[in-house]
Amino acid sequence: MNIVDYPVSIGEEGIKLQPEKMEVDKLYYCIYQDKAMLFFKDKNDLLNCYEIEEKEIVDELKQSKSEDMDDILEKYIEKKNLNH
Repeated sequence: MNIVDYPVSIGEEGIKLQPEKMEVDKLYYCIYQDKAMLFFKDKNDLLNCYEIEEKEIVDELKQSKSEDMDDILEKYIEKKNLNH
């Protein structure tokens, strides 16, 4: 997805979301105020948001390439058993 079309952005007033651009069940993320913010829209068009404050994972995400972020987040979710 082109960065211009990415539905999550950070501005002077905080995080700006464009849920109409989100695909159902696809994870979107950003780093804001030393937290990883995760967003997804479910099949009922409800917007879900999760916040990760753990310094280790946030630092790993900050240092990664964008294509590696999905793998990092998947491992974190499995480790924390968050998908149940």
